[in-house]
Amino acid sequence: MASVKNLIIGYGNSLRSDDGVGVRVAEIVADWNLPEVRSLVLHQLTPELTAELAQVDLVIFVDAYQATDTNAVKLYSLQPSDLAKFHSHFGDPTVLLSLTKAIYGRCPQAWWVIVPGVNFQLGDRLSSIAQRGICEALVQISNWISPNLVSEKLCTKSV
Repeated sequence: MASVKNLIIGYGNSLRSDDGVGVRVAEIVADWNLPEVRSLVLHQLTPELTAELAQVDLVIFVDAYQATDTNAVKLYSLQPSDLAKFHSHFGDPTVLLSLTKAIYGRCPQAWWVIVPGVNFQLGDRLSSIAQRGICEALVQISNWISPNLVSEKLCTKSV
């Protein structure tokens, strides 16, 4: 088995409509079957992920945000933050990076891709804004992990 260098972590609640965009992105990336890439689908970020993070060069966290004045996918370069913010249930990837660095002495390069959503009610259908955002996020992710990926392959699985 090839060594995993890139980790995609899509998280959220797929039973709350657009809150499931991170999950959807991670599922699609997994379907690409790229070497050196692992994709995780999670409901939330937990401290147990530190062992995974310590083994990779790049991690990309994918989550949803409530669209207000913009419908753009937002990209943030992440650095470890203050461990004083740590608690057992958290959604801030910078705290997870800090914990990884504290335990393992290193943490990977990290990005946070957040996709706009407008419907976070119970349900499993994605809004058109979230669907467009998923495709935009997939293009960005492919640029980081596999720049030669054919663009038609990016959104082949139904978003």
